[in-house]
Amino acid sequence: MTAEPDEAALKQLYADFEANDLTPLWTQLNDLMPLVPAPSAKAHVWRWSTLHRLAERAGDLVPVGRGGERRAIALVNPGLPGTAYIAPTLWCAIQYLGPRETAPEHRHSQNAFRFVVEGEGVWTVVNGDPVAMRRGDFLLTPGWHFHGHHNDTDQPMAWIDGLDIPFSRYTDVGFFEFGSERVTDEASPAVSRSERLWAHPGLRPMSELDPRISSPLAAYRWEHTDAALTEQLALEDEGHPATVEQGHAAIRYVNPTTGGDVMPTIRAEFHRLRAGTRTRTRHEVGSSVWQVFEGSGSVVLGGEERSVSTGDLFVVPSWVSWSLQAETPLDLFRFNDGPIIDRLGFSRTFIPEDGS
Repeated sequence: MTAEPDEAALKQLYADFEANDLTPLWTQLNDLMPLVPAPSAKAHVWRWSTLHRLAERAGDLVPVGRGGERRAIALVNPGLPGTAYIAPTLWCAIQYLGPRETAPEHRHSQNAFRFVVEGEGVWTVVNGDPVAMRRGDFLLTPGWHFHGHHNDTDQPMAWIDGLDIPFSRYTDVGFFEFGSERVTDEASPAVSRSERLWAHPGLRPMSELDPRISSPLAAYRWEHTDAALTEQLALEDEGHPATVEQGHAAIRYVNPTTGGDVMPTIRAEFHRLRAGTRTRTRHEVGSSVWQVFEGSGSVVLGGEERSVSTGDLFVVPSWVSWSLQAETPLDLFRFNDGPIIDRLGFSRTFIPEDGS
């Protein structure tokens, strides 16, 4: 077309598009297909001291039981107002259970986990199996598993929950069902039944040889995580290639039936940096959430440096650059939407220092 468009006719065309629930590609191409990911979510840091203080206040004022089900306070990304989401695919909350309290059982199709940065004394009961929750433990509640929590002590306890709620909501795959008013087993064993069967390194029960979509192991204990990271750094000291980069040890939690991710929508890792270590800057497709387990340092998010210390959480939206620097020895837990990104073929990482 070379002639000047009829402005009145063009205006009417756009009005007719809108009246018929249509929109033209040529007016929104940059929004639909940016040159690189342009997330609405923002990089952000939440302070553990603030989160824990507010959770304590909620513990004094808000009962736990049927209705609300959980005393969980979601971390809302400032770039996603009006949602309860920390990232477009991920949900994260601090959950608080008071002395001798019980959170009733329920189940849902969304996948969930818990990570404990401090405290002990709560058991999460997953499909009738009581699982102790202690500092540094990573605990699974895969989709459609009944679960509740009970606190057997006179002290409150807080931890973080991670779920794939936004992804499940966007794809409309969510189901929910109430369970027992309390928990189906109020025992408090030191070791869960799932650990007795599955938590033996390199060994698999022959009674359970079929692959599972989610890991059957309900708890990944801190002592094993700590030992693995310690040995990686020891091997590095001895001149062997055991770390992801100099001074940076890391592990991925895996499903023992497949060797893949623990759940189909959530990947979980643990990272340890020697004091003084700075990681290379990375851009990654997909969203990640980190929690400092121990130590202090800083994270550079999109070029802005922010201090972090024990308990603090931060989110890295898709393709926002990030790097870490350890002031002291620094331990961090990380979860992300890697299984979704990988399965759909969208995985990409760019390290400017390497040019690749």
